[in-house]
Amino acid sequence: MKNIVFLTVLAIFGLALFSGCASMTGETAGEKIDDATITTEVNAAIVKDPDAHYLKIDVTTTQGDVVLTGFVNSKQTEERLVTRIKQIRGVKSVKSLLKVEEKK
Repeated sequence: MKNIVFLTVLAIFGLALFSGCASMTGETAGEKIDDATITTEVNAAIVKDPDAHYLKIDVTTTQGDVVLTGFVNSKQTEERLVTRIKQIRGVKSVKSLLKVEEKK
């Protein structure tokens, strides 16, 4: 019985010790969650836009810096999206690599 208690306590301390290794990447758990939250909010803004909701736009967020790649149907759509995204809490910058899709 003592061995089980000892091994349980040892396992708990071991897990606590190894969980500290995540900070070695330079990012905290809060930063990861914040970037994921920002990406979700940016995707929601894209879906709500009447001209962009059906287009393929990829969003990448790193430490609050948002990068957009893909296609839009006009320069005005791109500018409107960038303006809306800059207003999202936690966004530090927005880099648009969006291309205007040629109408056929």
